[in-house]
Amino acid sequence: MSAQPAPPSRDDPSAYLPDFCATRVTLALVLVAALLAVVLALARQGAQGDFLVELARTSVYLLWTTLLCAAMLCKARPWLTRRSLRDSSLAALTLIVLTVALVSEGAYWFGRFWETRIGTPSGLFPTRHWAFLLPNLGIAAIVGALTLRYFYVAQEWKRSVELEARSRIRALQARIRPHFLFNSMNTIASLTRSDPGRAEEAIEDLADLFRISLSESRAQITLREELEVARIYQRIEQLRLGDRLQVRWKVADLPSHAMVPSLMLQPLLENAIGHGIEPLPEGGTVTVTGRTEGDEIVIEIANPVSATARAVRNGNRMALDNIRQRLDLAFAGRASVAVDDQGDQYRVTLRFPMVVEPGREDRRPW
Repeated sequence: MSAQPAPPSRDDPSAYLPDFCATRVTLALVLVAALLAVVLALARQGAQGDFLVELARTSVYLLWTTLLCAAMLCKARPWLTRRSLRDSSLAALTLIVLTVALVSEGAYWFGRFWETRIGTPSGLFPTRHWAFLLPNLGIAAIVGALTLRYFYVAQEWKRSVELEARSRIRALQARIRPHFLFNSMNTIASLTRSDPGRAEEAIEDLADLFRISLSESRAQITLREELEVARIYQRIEQLRLGDRLQVRWKVADLPSHAMVPSLMLQPLLENAIGHGIEPLPEGGTVTVTGRTEGDEIVIEIANPVSATARAVRNGNRMALDNIRQRLDLAFAGRASVAVDDQGDQYRVTLRFPMVVEPGREDRRPW
Protein backbone atom coordinates (compact mmCIF):
# COMPACT_ATOMS: atom_id res chain seq x y z
CA MET A 1 0.00 0.00 0.00
CA SER A 2 1.46 3.34 -1.02
CA ALA A 3 2.11 5.94 1.65
CA GLN A 4 -0.19 8.90 1.85
CA PRO A 5 1.45 12.26 1.05
CA ALA A 6 2.21 14.35 4.09
CA PRO A 7 -0.12 17.31 4.59
CA PRO A 8 1.38 20.70 3.79
CA SER A 9 3.08 22.44 6.66
CA ARG A 10 1.45 25.63 7.87
CA ASP A 11 4.92 27.18 7.94
CA ASP A 12 5.41 26.52 4.21
CA PRO A 13 4.81 29.78 2.29
CA SER A 14 3.35 27.86 -0.67
CA ALA A 15 0.59 26.44 1.55
CA TYR A 16 -1.27 29.74 1.84
CA LEU A 17 -4.27 28.62 -0.20
CA PRO A 18 -7.29 27.76 1.95
CA ASP A 19 -9.08 24.44 1.71
CA PHE A 20 -11.60 25.14 -1.05
CA CYS A 21 -13.23 21.77 -0.31
CA ALA A 22 -14.37 23.05 3.08
CA THR A 23 -18.00 24.08 3.35
CA ARG A 24 -17.12 27.29 5.20
CA VAL A 25 -14.83 28.48 2.39
CA THR A 26 -17.35 27.54 -0.31
CA LEU A 27 -20.17 29.44 1.44
CA ALA A 28 -17.92 32.49 1.80
CA LEU A 29 -17.11 32.42 -1.94
CA VAL A 30 -20.79 32.07 -2.85
CA LEU A 31 -21.66 35.04 -0.64
CA VAL A 32 -18.94 37.18 -2.22
CA ALA A 33 -20.10 36.17 -5.71
CA ALA A 34 -23.71 37.10 -4.87
CA LEU A 35 -22.68 40.50 -3.49
CA LEU A 36 -20.49 41.16 -6.54
CA ALA A 37 -23.41 40.27 -8.82
CA VAL A 38 -25.59 42.86 -7.06
CA VAL A 39 -22.89 45.51 -7.44
CA LEU A 40 -22.38 44.77 -11.14
CA ALA A 41 -26.12 44.71 -11.79
CA LEU A 42 -26.52 48.09 -10.13
CA ALA A 43 -23.62 49.50 -12.14
CA ARG A 44 -25.13 48.34 -15.42
CA GLN A 45 -28.72 49.27 -14.65
CA GLY A 46 -28.47 52.67 -16.29
CA ALA A 47 -27.26 51.24 -19.58
CA GLN A 48 -29.39 48.09 -19.66
CA GLY A 49 -32.51 49.40 -17.99
CA ASP A 50 -33.67 46.07 -16.52
CA PHE A 51 -32.13 45.44 -13.13
CA LEU A 52 -33.69 42.03 -12.44
CA VAL A 53 -32.63 40.55 -15.80
CA GLU A 54 -29.12 41.88 -15.36
CA LEU A 55 -28.97 40.55 -11.79
CA ALA A 56 -30.16 37.10 -12.86
CA ARG A 57 -27.68 36.89 -15.72
CA THR A 58 -24.72 38.13 -13.67
CA SER A 59 -25.59 35.98 -10.64
CA VAL A 60 -25.82 32.75 -12.62
CA TYR A 61 -22.58 33.46 -14.44
CA LEU A 62 -20.61 34.44 -11.31
CA LEU A 63 -21.95 31.58 -9.18
CA TRP A 64 -21.08 28.96 -11.77
CA THR A 65 -17.66 30.51 -12.32
CA THR A 66 -16.92 30.77 -8.60
CA LEU A 67 -17.99 27.21 -7.81
CA LEU A 68 -16.02 25.76 -10.71
CA CYS A 69 -12.92 27.76 -9.74
CA ALA A 70 -13.26 26.51 -6.18
CA ALA A 71 -13.62 22.92 -7.40
CA MET A 72 -10.53 23.21 -9.60
CA LEU A 73 -8.45 24.72 -6.81
CA CYS A 74 -9.78 22.12 -4.37
CA LYS A 75 -8.57 19.27 -6.55
CA ALA A 76 -5.28 20.96 -7.41
CA ARG A 77 -4.39 22.12 -3.88
CA PRO A 78 -2.32 19.03 -2.91
CA TRP A 79 -0.26 19.48 -6.07
CA LEU A 80 0.02 23.26 -5.67
CA THR A 81 1.30 23.07 -2.10
CA ARG A 82 4.23 20.91 -3.22
CA ARG A 83 5.47 23.65 -5.55
CA SER A 84 7.34 26.85 -4.80
CA LEU A 85 5.43 29.99 -3.89
CA ARG A 86 5.87 31.52 -7.35
CA ASP A 87 4.99 28.34 -9.25
CA SER A 88 1.95 27.58 -7.10
CA SER A 89 0.66 31.15 -7.44
CA LEU A 90 1.09 31.18 -11.23
CA ALA A 91 -0.54 27.76 -11.55
CA ALA A 92 -3.50 28.79 -9.38
CA LEU A 93 -3.99 32.01 -11.37
CA THR A 94 -3.81 30.03 -14.63
CA LEU A 95 -6.48 27.63 -13.37
CA ILE A 96 -8.75 30.55 -12.49
CA VAL A 97 -8.35 32.22 -15.89
CA LEU A 98 -8.83 28.94 -17.78
CA THR A 99 -11.98 28.15 -15.78
CA VAL A 100 -13.41 31.59 -16.52
CA ALA A 101 -12.56 31.10 -20.20
CA LEU A 102 -14.38 27.76 -20.30
CA VAL A 103 -17.47 29.14 -18.55
CA SER A 104 -17.52 32.20 -20.82
CA GLU A 105 -17.17 30.07 -23.93
CA GLY A 106 -19.90 27.75 -22.70
CA ALA A 107 -22.25 30.67 -22.01
CA TYR A 108 -21.64 32.20 -25.43
CA TRP A 109 -22.07 28.99 -27.44
CA PHE A 110 -25.13 27.94 -25.43
CA GLY A 111 -26.65 31.31 -26.35
CA ARG A 112 -25.91 30.62 -30.01
CA PHE A 113 -27.46 27.17 -29.69
CA TRP A 114 -30.54 28.73 -28.03
CA GLU A 115 -30.86 31.26 -30.83
CA THR A 116 -30.56 28.53 -33.49
CA ARG A 117 -33.12 26.24 -31.94
CA ILE A 118 -35.67 28.87 -30.82
CA GLY A 119 -35.08 31.35 -33.61
CA THR A 120 -34.87 34.39 -31.35
CA PRO A 121 -31.90 35.56 -29.23
CA SER A 122 -32.21 35.35 -25.43
CA GLY A 123 -31.42 38.38 -23.34
CA LEU A 124 -29.68 36.17 -20.77
CA PHE A 125 -26.80 35.14 -23.05
CA PRO A 126 -24.08 37.25 -24.71
CA THR A 127 -24.29 37.93 -28.42
CA ARG A 128 -20.78 39.26 -29.10
CA HIS A 129 -18.09 36.66 -28.70
CA TRP A 130 -14.83 38.56 -28.17
CA ALA A 131 -16.48 41.55 -26.52
CA PHE A 132 -17.74 39.11 -23.89
CA LEU A 133 -14.72 36.78 -23.58
CA LEU A 134 -11.78 39.19 -23.43
CA PRO A 135 -13.12 41.46 -20.65
CA ASN A 136 -14.01 38.39 -18.61
CA LEU A 137 -10.47 37.06 -18.93
CA GLY A 138 -9.02 40.41 -17.91
CA ILE A 139 -11.32 40.67 -14.91
CA ALA A 140 -10.52 37.06 -13.95
CA ALA A 141 -6.78 37.75 -14.07
CA ILE A 142 -7.07 40.91 -11.96
CA VAL A 143 -9.56 39.56 -9.42
CA GLY A 144 -7.74 36.22 -9.22
CA ALA A 145 -4.38 37.89 -8.60
CA LEU A 146 -5.86 40.14 -5.92
CA THR A 147 -7.61 37.17 -4.28
CA LEU A 148 -4.43 35.08 -4.21
CA ARG A 149 -2.54 38.05 -2.81
CA TYR A 150 -5.17 38.42 -0.09
CA PHE A 151 -4.89 34.72 0.82
CA TYR A 152 -1.10 35.00 1.00
CA VAL A 153 -1.11 38.15 3.16
CA ALA A 154 -3.77 36.69 5.46
CA GLN A 155 -1.79 33.47 5.88
CA GLU A 156 1.46 35.33 6.55
CA TRP A 157 -0.27 37.54 9.11
CA LYS A 158 -1.77 34.52 10.84
CA ARG A 159 1.59 32.72 10.81
CA SER A 160 3.37 35.73 12.32
CA VAL A 161 0.75 35.96 15.07
CA GLU A 162 1.16 32.27 15.87
CA LEU A 163 4.96 32.52 15.92
CA GLU A 164 4.74 35.50 18.26
CA ALA A 165 2.33 33.59 20.47
CA ARG A 166 4.69 30.60 20.60
CA SER A 167 7.59 32.87 21.56
CA ARG A 168 5.54 34.47 24.32
CA ILE A 169 4.47 31.06 25.63
CA ARG A 170 8.08 29.82 25.78
CA ALA A 171 9.18 33.03 27.51
CA LEU A 172 6.40 32.64 30.08
CA GLN A 173 7.32 29.00 30.65
CA ALA A 174 10.96 29.95 31.17
CA ARG A 175 9.93 32.21 34.08
CA ILE A 176 8.41 29.23 35.90
CA ARG A 177 11.04 26.52 35.29
CA PRO A 178 13.98 28.11 37.22
CA HIS A 179 11.70 28.85 40.18
CA PHE A 180 10.48 25.26 40.19
CA LEU A 181 14.03 23.88 39.88
CA PHE A 182 15.33 25.91 42.82
CA ASN A 183 12.47 24.76 45.07
CA SER A 184 13.03 21.13 44.10
CA MET A 185 16.79 21.33 44.68
CA ASN A 186 16.16 22.82 48.12
CA THR A 187 13.93 19.87 48.90
CA ILE A 188 16.61 17.40 47.81
CA ALA A 189 19.30 19.28 49.75
CA SER A 190 17.23 19.07 52.93
CA LEU A 191 16.99 15.28 52.54
CA THR A 192 20.60 14.60 51.59
CA ARG A 193 21.89 14.28 55.19
CA SER A 194 18.74 13.15 56.96
CA ASP A 195 17.58 10.50 54.49
CA PRO A 196 19.92 9.81 51.50
CA GLY A 197 17.62 7.10 50.16
CA ARG A 198 14.65 9.43 49.89
CA ALA A 199 16.93 12.11 48.41
CA GLU A 200 17.93 9.65 45.69
CA GLU A 201 14.27 8.98 44.94
CA ALA A 202 13.66 12.72 44.69
CA ILE A 203 16.57 13.12 42.27
CA GLU A 204 15.13 10.35 40.07
CA ASP A 205 11.72 12.00 40.13
CA LEU A 206 13.28 15.35 39.30
CA ALA A 207 15.16 13.79 36.37
CA ASP A 208 11.93 12.24 35.08
CA LEU A 209 10.13 15.53 35.49
CA PHE A 210 12.65 17.55 33.52
CA ARG A 211 12.94 14.85 30.87
CA ILE A 212 9.22 15.40 30.26
CA SER A 213 9.15 19.19 30.50
CA LEU A 214 12.52 20.34 29.12
CA SER A 215 12.61 17.88 26.23
CA GLU A 216 9.11 18.92 25.14
CA SER A 217 9.43 21.21 22.13
CA ARG A 218 5.68 21.76 21.77
CA ALA A 219 3.96 24.65 23.49
CA GLN A 220 1.12 22.27 24.33
CA ILE A 221 1.13 18.71 25.66
CA THR A 222 -1.58 16.18 26.43
CA LEU A 223 -3.52 16.38 29.66
CA ARG A 224 -2.14 12.95 30.62
CA GLU A 225 1.43 14.28 30.37
CA GLU A 226 0.53 17.45 32.26
CA LEU A 227 -1.00 15.48 35.13
CA GLU A 228 2.03 13.20 35.17
CA VAL A 229 4.28 16.25 35.65
CA ALA A 230 2.11 17.47 38.54
CA ARG A 231 2.09 14.04 40.20
CA ILE A 232 5.88 13.75 40.01
CA TYR A 233 6.13 17.16 41.65
CA GLN A 234 3.74 15.94 44.37
CA ARG A 235 6.03 12.99 45.08
CA ILE A 236 9.01 15.33 45.47
CA GLU A 237 7.12 17.50 47.94
CA GLN A 238 5.72 14.42 49.69
CA LEU A 239 9.26 13.38 50.58
CA ARG A 240 9.79 16.72 52.30
CA LEU A 241 6.43 17.17 54.04
CA GLY A 242 5.55 13.54 54.74
CA ASP A 243 2.09 12.87 56.15
CA ARG A 244 1.39 16.58 56.46
CA LEU A 245 0.68 16.64 52.71
CA GLN A 246 -2.23 14.80 51.16
CA VAL A 247 -3.32 15.25 47.53
CA ARG A 248 -6.67 13.94 46.38
CA TRP A 249 -6.94 13.45 42.61
CA LYS A 250 -10.44 13.41 41.10
CA VAL A 251 -9.55 13.44 37.41
CA ALA A 252 -10.93 10.12 36.14
CA ASP A 253 -13.45 11.85 33.84
CA LEU A 254 -10.92 14.06 32.07
CA PRO A 255 -10.06 13.31 28.39
CA SER A 256 -6.48 12.09 28.58
CA HIS A 257 -5.51 13.30 25.08
CA ALA A 258 -6.85 16.84 25.39
CA MET A 259 -4.18 19.46 24.64
CA VAL A 260 -3.16 21.98 27.30
CA PRO A 261 -0.25 24.46 27.73
CA SER A 262 2.67 22.69 29.34
CA LEU A 263 3.47 23.37 33.01
CA MET A 264 0.00 24.67 33.70
CA LEU A 265 -1.01 22.57 36.74
CA GLN A 266 2.37 22.18 38.45
CA PRO A 267 2.71 25.88 39.42
CA LEU A 268 -0.80 25.81 40.90
CA LEU A 269 0.00 22.65 42.84
CA GLU A 270 3.25 24.26 43.99
CA ASN A 271 1.37 27.33 45.26
CA ALA A 272 -1.27 25.19 46.95
CA ILE A 273 1.42 23.25 48.82
CA GLY A 274 3.76 26.15 49.55
CA HIS A 275 1.17 28.76 50.57
CA GLY A 276 -1.59 26.47 51.80
CA ILE A 277 -0.27 23.24 53.32
CA GLU A 278 3.24 24.10 54.47
CA PRO A 279 2.27 26.97 56.85
CA LEU A 280 -0.25 24.73 58.65
CA PRO A 281 1.33 22.78 61.51
CA GLU A 282 -1.03 19.87 60.99
CA GLY A 283 -0.82 20.06 57.19
CA GLY A 284 -3.84 19.46 55.01
CA THR A 285 -5.27 18.12 51.77
CA VAL A 286 -4.99 19.57 48.27
CA THR A 287 -7.89 18.51 46.04
CA VAL A 288 -7.50 18.43 42.26
CA THR A 289 -10.87 17.98 40.54
CA GLY A 290 -11.42 17.66 36.81
CA ARG A 291 -14.58 17.37 34.76
CA THR A 292 -16.01 18.18 31.35
CA GLU A 293 -18.93 20.52 30.74
CA GLY A 294 -20.03 20.16 27.15
CA ASP A 295 -17.00 20.98 25.01
CA GLU A 296 -15.13 22.57 27.91
CA ILE A 297 -12.71 21.19 30.48
CA VAL A 298 -12.89 22.46 34.06
CA ILE A 299 -10.07 21.82 36.54
CA GLU A 300 -10.16 23.02 40.14
CA ILE A 301 -7.26 23.07 42.62
CA ALA A 302 -8.38 23.71 46.21
CA ASN A 303 -6.37 23.86 49.43
CA PRO A 304 -6.88 25.02 53.02
CA VAL A 305 -5.26 28.33 53.91
CA SER A 306 -4.47 30.03 57.21
CA ALA A 307 -5.04 33.72 57.94
CA THR A 308 -1.27 34.30 58.07
CA ALA A 309 -0.72 32.66 54.69
CA ARG A 310 -3.57 34.67 53.15
CA ALA A 311 -1.80 37.90 54.09
CA VAL A 312 1.31 36.93 52.10
CA ARG A 313 -0.25 35.28 49.04
CA ASN A 314 1.14 37.84 46.59
CA GLY A 315 3.50 35.13 45.35
CA ASN A 316 0.54 33.44 43.68
CA ARG A 317 -0.04 36.34 41.34
CA MET A 318 2.93 35.61 39.07
CA ALA A 319 1.86 32.00 38.53
CA LEU A 320 -1.79 32.94 38.00
CA ASP A 321 -0.93 35.76 35.58
CA ASN A 322 1.46 33.43 33.77
CA ILE A 323 -1.15 30.69 33.38
CA ARG A 324 -3.87 33.18 32.44
CA GLN A 325 -1.70 34.61 29.64
CA ARG A 326 -0.72 31.19 28.32
CA LEU A 327 -4.31 29.97 28.29
CA ASP A 328 -5.35 33.13 26.45
CA LEU A 329 -2.61 32.62 23.85
CA ALA A 330 -3.42 28.93 23.43
CA PHE A 331 -7.21 29.26 23.21
CA ALA A 332 -7.69 32.84 21.90
CA GLY A 333 -9.73 34.26 24.75
CA ARG A 334 -11.94 31.16 25.21
CA ALA A 335 -10.29 30.17 28.51
CA SER A 336 -10.54 31.64 32.01
CA VAL A 337 -8.84 31.49 35.40
CA ALA A 338 -11.08 32.16 38.42
CA VAL A 339 -9.94 32.50 42.04
CA ASP A 340 -12.16 31.94 45.09
CA ASP A 341 -10.43 33.12 48.28
CA GLN A 342 -13.37 33.00 50.66
CA GLY A 343 -13.39 31.29 54.03
CA ASP A 344 -10.68 28.79 54.90
CA GLN A 345 -10.32 27.47 51.33
CA TYR A 346 -8.36 28.84 48.41
CA ARG A 347 -9.66 27.58 45.05
CA VAL A 348 -8.38 28.17 41.51
CA THR A 349 -10.65 27.12 38.64
CA LEU A 350 -9.34 26.69 35.10
CA ARG A 351 -11.82 26.54 32.24
CA PHE A 352 -10.76 26.02 28.62
CA PRO A 353 -12.01 24.37 25.38
CA MET A 354 -11.49 20.65 24.85
CA VAL A 355 -9.05 20.31 21.95
CA VAL A 356 -8.03 16.69 21.37
CA GLU A 357 -4.57 15.83 20.09
CA PRO A 358 -4.67 15.38 16.27
CA GLY A 359 -4.86 11.72 15.32
CA ARG A 360 -5.79 10.66 18.86
CA GLU A 361 -9.47 11.52 19.20
CA ASP A 362 -10.07 8.96 21.95
CA ARG A 363 -11.90 10.87 24.68
CA ARG A 364 -12.53 7.92 26.97
CA PRO A 365 -11.72 8.34 30.68
CA TRP A 366 -8.34 7.32 32.08
